[in-house]
Amino acid sequence: MSGEQNIEIAKKGYAAFAAGDAEAAMTDLADDLEWIVPGNSAVSGTYHGKVEVGGLWAKLAEKSLTTTPQHFLADEERVVVLTQVSAGGESWDSADVLTYRDGKVVKIQTAGDTAKFEKVFGTR
Repeated sequence: MSGEQNIEIAKKGYAAFAAGDAEAAMTDLADDLEWIVPGNSAVSGTYHGKVEVGGLWAKLAEKSLTTTPQHFLADEERVVVLTQVSAGGESWDSADVLTYRDGKVVKIQTAGDTAKFEKVFGTR
């Protein structure tokens, strides 16, 4: 798929997540998705599949996490989303790298302020 098509898929997913519609947000995620959250916070780790990602989202929702995309950059394989994240009274900049295969997101790697994640969610 083209970078523009991948951006449209990403925008649709972020909008659904922002609206609290987990089912719609997962529409374009592959069943074997891998999601990597760096650091040593209670939500850090690698999540596999939609069930584990749904569990991650539930933990994020406990602290009212929101993500507001500012810029989308893409090629045929990846979309980088530069976003503003807020949770638990804190805000920080983050970048999400979404990798696509056959029109589905197969990997998401978050690169954000790990100290903020630890402050908001605690450590393992």
